[in-house]
Amino acid sequence: MKRSDIEALYYICHIENLPSIIEKGILCYNKAKKLRPETIYNPDVQERRKNKLIPFGRTGKKLHDYANLYFNPRNAMMSAIRDRHAELCVLSIDANILNSQGVVVSDQNAASDYVRFYPAKFLVKLDEELILARDWRHDDPIEKFKRRSAVCAEVLVPDKVSSSYITGVYVSCNETYRKVRKLLASSSLYNRVFIDNDLFFQW
Repeated sequence: MKRSDIEALYYICHIENLPSIIEKGILCYNKAKKLRPETIYNPDVQERRKNKLIPFGRTGKKLHDYANLYFNPRNAMMSAIRDRHAELCVLSIDANILNSQGVVVSDQNAASDYVRFYPAKFLVKLDEELILARDWRHDDPIEKFKRRSAVCAEVLVPDKVSSSYITGVYVSCNETYRKVRKLLASSSLYNRVFIDNDLFFQW
């Protein structure tokens, strides 16, 4: 994967968390949980992430101390929660966040037992074709697992992503579009809300 090919990164969240995100930024799990946000994640997955150490950046920093973004928001996680699409939005994040100190990238879901982590400058280690794939199905269950995990490759930002990096908001339908515009009425993002039903597996 080349840095020049990355136009944006993405964060999936519940729309009710937008006011807090605009005010405080996209917080890492350990900081966000104090605010009791609306959650969309599988508790079992979060349990696996809880004690995982990241081998770069500050010594002893755990996965839950990083805000996590995706290269590909149309991924296996989104597919798993597609029935909740009207509650969800995808935030588009300026790819220049990759230049921030301490940013780490993973070649697949960071909770995976087989994941590899790299400092952001080593993006070339990541397989762009696998990560940006629209379809991860395969007859071989091992290959399917590999592809499903790869589309969930992550960008890990220490502590938080400032809201100044948010460049747009994507939603699945007109109903959510109206709700999000109302939530963002006083934000510069008010006119940066877009409908993209394909992103949420709604056709």
